[in-house]
Amino acid sequence: MLNFKKKNFINPNNLNLIDKLIKIKRVCKVTKGRRYFSFSSIIVKGNKNGIVGYGMGKSKEITDSIFKASEKAKKKLIKIPIINDTIPHEQYFKYCSTKIYLYPAKKGTGVIAGSSARIMLELVGIKNIFSKFIGSTNIYNCLKATFYALKKFINIY
Repeated sequence: MLNFKKKNFINPNNLNLIDKLIKIKRVCKVTKGRRYFSFSSIIVKGNKNGIVGYGMGKSKEITDSIFKASEKAKKKLIKIPIINDTIPHEQYFKYCSTKIYLYPAKKGTGVIAGSSARIMLELVGIKNIFSKFIGSTNIYNCLKATFYALKKFINIY
């Protein structure tokens, strides 16, 4: 994976972050005696001005899993360079069996993306972009592939 230094840390306290809940999933562990139910949730946080982060939380209660995901999303905030409401150049990233291609687009195109990538790209503040997933369309893998593709811009700019 990509290794980034702590100098890119963003303090979430002075930002107006918007939360989007992507998915809540009920998970069951079956044992000989009974079934154990728990919940996992995925959240994306962003300020529509170049800052975005995501988190996944698991707990036996829905509210606790959402809270955990929200706290993890605050810890993973990154700043993305946005030029003319789009990304500076093409980007590719592969995470597990999910591949994502991000292409800059002209003004007026809009966000052309699928699944969780659309939510993340809108929360980061990108208004014109093309994206394409190839391979697995697992929501969590798509989200991570999008996040790491955007994170590659940090080293360049």
